[in-house]
Amino acid sequence: MRDPAGNDTGQRVLLLVATMTFFLFPFMASSVNVALPSIGRDLSLDAVTLGWVATAYLLSSAAFLVPVGRIADIYGRKRVFMGGIAIFTVTSLLSGLAGSGAMLIAFRVLQGIGVAMFAGTGVALLTSVFPSAERGRVLGLNAAAVYTGLALGPVLGGILTEHLGWRSIFFLTVPLGLLIIGLGLWKLRGEWTGAMGETFDVVGSIIYSLALVAVVYGFTLLPEMSGVWLLVGGVVGLFLFARWEMKTRSPVLDMNLFRNSRAFSFSSLAALLEYSPILAVSFLISFYLQYVKGFNPESAGLVLIAMPAASAVLAPFAGRLSDRIEPRIVASVGMALTAMGVAIFIFLDERTPLGLVIGNLILVGLGQAFFSSPNTNAIMSSAPVASYGVASAIVATMRQIGFVMGMGVTMLMLALYVGRVEITPEYYPLFQQSMRGAFMVLSSVCFIGIFVSLARGRIRKATASRPGS
Repeated sequence: MRDPAGNDTGQRVLLLVATMTFFLFPFMASSVNVALPSIGRDLSLDAVTLGWVATAYLLSSAAFLVPVGRIADIYGRKRVFMGGIAIFTVTSLLSGLAGSGAMLIAFRVLQGIGVAMFAGTGVALLTSVFPSAERGRVLGLNAAAVYTGLALGPVLGGILTEHLGWRSIFFLTVPLGLLIIGLGLWKLRGEWTGAMGETFDVVGSIIYSLALVAVVYGFTLLPEMSGVWLLVGGVVGLFLFARWEMKTRSPVLDMNLFRNSRAFSFSSLAALLEYSPILAVSFLISFYLQYVKGFNPESAGLVLIAMPAASAVLAPFAGRLSDRIEPRIVASVGMALTAMGVAIFIFLDERTPLGLVIGNLILVGLGQAFFSSPNTNAIMSSAPVASYGVASAIVATMRQIGFVMGMGVTMLMLALYVGRVEITPEYYPLFQQSMRGAFMVLSSVCFIGIFVSLARGRIRKATASRPGS
């Protein structure tokens, strides 16, 4: 339904609040990546456990995105959105106070749930309020906020870690979270729903969350047999989930979104493939710069800014472009640029010039800019109004699962080549081998993604006659 925020003032307030929150969660992810070596030294964590400090945040958010998207459609998108910001803010404070690796990972899990609540509803709120002719522009600004968070994260994270310690990163987000909560409660009026009065599918939500966790966690444990069994169990669970959803009267995820729309299905899969290398690139290049090149966290952060800065500058342009040109074309060009950039990283070694590293980060950032908002525009334009919450959650879920997949590939390569040891100078050659292996897998994933993106078909023709689009 459309309510008071449909006016110009309400639209501006909503856009401001959504933009601030979509800056917040990528900022946290990218800034913590730079701080991981310092966290490892302070809490005596090995490389694989350090990977879990990043992955736990992503995994928990991915597992809860679809259920909270459905809850938002039924009970109110703004209510869930604001609750998520509150949880994120509290757990940021607790993460900064953590005294052990286990405590930090536990608080990161809770923090990820908060992210699921606001990341899974933010795009739905924007799509509920802004007309289809403006969606590309608005989603482009939203994407710019995401990439600005990714850009500033390494820089501020490196500076804070170098001068105030890694805990200051978590403490910094607390006042920003409180500011967003205050602004939202003060200025944001009205509520948005798309499925008010329908029931929430508790059984389906449990099956989905457990199956998704099993798949992703099992993937990170490979090649151990426990990982194989978890992966198989998770795949079976997702199959059972799909069967359940097709039978239940009020599904948490309407499978008809995928069955009836080729554009929705292939756009969602393309998103998963495109996002898979992004956090892994930040993670691995941060380690490469600090371990192999000998950079301090602050200097590494300044280098890493190149990729998301390029995305932030061009994302609004790409969003506006997708309002005029078929989103499939723009997004596929972006996927091709990302695949090329990740493939070049395979050849990194200790002699690689810094200029080449920066230039290639910019190339990957350009690919992300041209892919992100056009692809999101395609997904949301392919969904009915009543399912905006779930469709928004699918956008965020594909992004988070892609991030987790990329980190899973990275952790698998670290486990195969380095093992569960702290990365000291004698292990640097093995680390570089693991890095090359990860980039080989992830560039292949992106190459496949080019054809998936092209296969979605035309978006304009599919949505031009649909009411409310």
